[in-house]
Amino acid sequence: MTQRIAGVSPETADTYARSIFDANVKKWGAPLFTNSLYARRPTIFRAVRGMWMGIDASGLIAPELRALINRRVAALNHCAF
Repeated sequence: MTQRIAGVSPETADTYARSIFDANVKKWGAPLFTNSLYARRPTIFRAVRGMWMGIDASGLIAPELRALINRRVAALNHCAF
């Protein structure tokens, strides 16, 4: 998939983003496109990560349902994910 806006490469990312990229590689095999894009602005990246951590911590959306929602949104956006 080609991004319209270039993301941050793991080599040039700050320490926080690099740790997230490493976790992405461990889980998915590569850094996620959205994370490399958000990492262009570290304050926004931290806020987005905080939102997802809050959703996870709330327990209101089961992990299985969250995965299905993410896949549906990706399909609606024509994302190759």
